[in-house]
Amino acid sequence: MNHTTRQLTWILVALLVLAGCSSMNRTQKGAVVGTASGAAMGAIIGEATGNPALGTIIGATVGGATGAVIGHQMDKQAEEIENSVPDARVERVGEGIVVEFDSNILFGFDSSDLTGASKENLDKLVVVLEKYPDTNIEIQGHTDSTGPEDYNQALSERRARSVAGYLAAQGVMDERLNTVGFGETTPRYDNETDEGRAQNRRVDFLITANEKMISEAAEEANR
Repeated sequence: MNHTTRQLTWILVALLVLAGCSSMNRTQKGAVVGTASGAAMGAIIGEATGNPALGTIIGATVGGATGAVIGHQMDKQAEEIENSVPDARVERVGEGIVVEFDSNILFGFDSSDLTGASKENLDKLVVVLEKYPDTNIEIQGHTDSTGPEDYNQALSERRARSVAGYLAAQGVMDERLNTVGFGETTPRYDNETDEGRAQNRRVDFLITANEKMISEAAEEANR
């Protein structure tokens, strides 16, 4: 497959996922995406859409029958998070899960210190994460466009680390956790409105399969 063909394949698969493809369920989408995916595809999609969560998850896609097994497990986990953590927005993407919290749920204004209410929400999330230990969790911090760009970048990193530190203190293994800050560079909502800026001050959790889950899913798929 030449470079141009690969790019077109990636774009078509990305459009399939982004459009929702009403004729397929989420597990089937995960299997289809994986047949033409990888880190390169994830990077392209993340940059093109301004959505690093989407890019990271698609970049970690396995695909095929193994991906379908992983997708089924992620369906169950996503449903449990949705039921257990009502303040979170939960989205299934390919073979992963994106859990989004507005920063005002987790932090006070211009602060990276977790509030009491935020710890209660994270405690609920931890219960589900511990039931599914064979996953990796990337915590992404974001801000709105108010204030200097370098300050926002540092704030987003501090907030991501603060969340990771709390999860680790509650028993989530350190090796499962990774943090990254994007500052104001990847708004998901309109920074021209108060509501949009509030939503852009967010922390995203990206849940993907680790090597153990992938290996066990491959064994199940080959039975």
